Formats: sequence, structure tokens, C-alpha cells
Amino acid sequence: MRRLVREVAVRPSQLVLPVFVAEDEGDISSMPGVRRHTVDGIRRVAEDVARAGLGGIMLFGVPDPADKDDEGTQAWAEDGILQRGIAAAVDAVGDDTVVMADTCLDEFTSHGHCGFLVDGEVDNDATLPAYVSMALAQARAGAHVVAPSGMMDGQVEAIRAGLDGDGFTDVAILAYAAKYASSFYGPFREAVDSTLQGDRRTYQQDPANRREGLREAELDLAEGADMVMVKPAGYYLDVLADVAAISDVPVAAYQVSGEYAMIEAAAQRGWIDRERAIEESVTAIVRAGADIVLTYWGLEMASWLK
Repeated sequence: MRRLVREVAVRPSQLVLPVFVAEDEGDISSMPGVRRHTVDGIRRVAEDVARAGLGGIMLFGVPDPADKDDEGTQAWAEDGILQRGIAAAVDAVGDDTVVMADTCLDEFTSHGHCGFLVDGEVDNDATLPAYVSMALAQARAGAHVVAPSGMMDGQVEAIRAGLDGDGFTDVAILAYAAKYASSFYGPFREAVDSTLQGDRRTYQQDPANRREGLREAELDLAEGADMVMVKPAGYYLDVLADVAAISDVPVAAYQVSGEYAMIEAAAQRGWIDRERAIEESVTAIVRAGADIVLTYWGLEMASWLK
């Protein structure tokens, strides 16, 4: 009877697996079960994602520390780690799953910020051409979707113009529309070997602001985003529901590293039922209105859902 009247059913095809591509593989201590993968390793992960019927795979690049500089130029280098990872994934799976790429400078800059620094502050407008260059490099490597996550005003419009102007009219933009300056990103920063100096509160949103999240999503929709994202997911279900109510494009939500780590840590101590907690957390995100969920449990959940 409960199955018969269930209102929400999570599908593997709406899950996206975030993965880290690096020169060297290795475990991430704060994210049990999650690893950095080499370019060859990404091929195998992409094949697993396609085989499991997931909706897609989202790639984050982890460059060698020696390759980082003030402007993050490796972000758009043809032979940059992220571009090589994208090409490997596309070569492995073709169109069998959607290959997405994070379009942000923070992993590639020596200061760890998402934009160019001018007199110690992020210069929004000076950063936009770099985002366009990065999106073009990702499209040339074969990405089906680019995902600007830096929260720079005007990033979607600039990237759309750049992609269309270079003939990549079919490459979609998944805009991180409502991205909050959250404490739940900590494990991710270990995963990408972040060199962040200071914080990102001047360009990411205040966790106290609900209406601002909706306004940011409306701006990205007006600029031509093909999909919009709310991040984090589980602690921002009100914002997610607001965005889902007004969006005429698919809405994504990112179940971030801290959300993952807390459940894993509590489950390891026997304090919660791990599988039930994972299912409940993702179901809540879909119930709030997400069409797409980025979750590090994507592959594991797909096996349960089948």
C-alpha cells in the first residue's frame, strides 16, 4: 500500500555522479569511499556511470600544485587535467551518459578564489572572459554540459555567447544559480587540494537569505541557462522548492561533500542506518523539486533503485 501511494520515486537517470580527476589517484580522508582518479581511471568510472543508467557524470579537475597561478590558466589549457579527463570520459562512453564539467577557476588559482583578484578583491567583470575560455576548452574536449559555479554576475550570458559564437550551440549550461557560502564544503576542499585564502562570502550567498536565492536563479534563467542549480541541497530545501516553482528549465541540486561526510561518519559509528539515511536524504531533495541530484552516492544508489 505504501508503494502504491508513494508520491516521489527517485530514478537512477536523474542522478549525477561528481568525480575528481587528478594526475595521481588517492583516497579523500574526509569523504570515505570517494577517490581522486587519474585520466585512465575516469574512463572506468564513466563506463560504470553509463552502465548503471545514471543521468550523468560531473568532472572536477585537480591540477598539480605547481601548475596553479594567479589567473588559473590551466583551467582553459588544452592539455589541462580537466580537459584531458573530459576527453577520456567522452571517448569511453560517447553519448551513453551526459558528461558535465565544472566551469570555475577556484581549483586552478594559487589563491583558491573563483575569479581574478584585483587589490585583494575578486573582480567580477574581469573574470568573465576567463570563464568563456574555460567553457570553450571544455566544449572542445567534448563536454555535453558546462557548469559555471563561480557565482560571477553575467557568467551565463557571457558563456552562452562564447559557445554559440564558436559553433557549440548544442552544449548546455547548468548554472550554479543559488550557491551559498556554506560550511558544508570542507571535505570538497580537501578533495581538490584547495589553496583558498580567506573566504567567498563576497560572491557566494548568505545562508540566511531565501529570497536572494530565488532572485539569483531568475537572473540566470533570463541569461539563458539550460538548467539551474541550488547548492547545497539538503539544508536549502526551501530555496530549492522556490526555484522549482518558477523555473521553466530543469532544476538540479548538489548534495555536497559535507552532507555526504556527516552521514558516512554517523553510519560508521552505528548511530544511524546508513542506507535508509542516504535514501531519505536524496528523496527529500527530489521531493522539494529537484529534477537532477548530484550525489556522491550516485552509483551505489542506482544499484539499490534497480
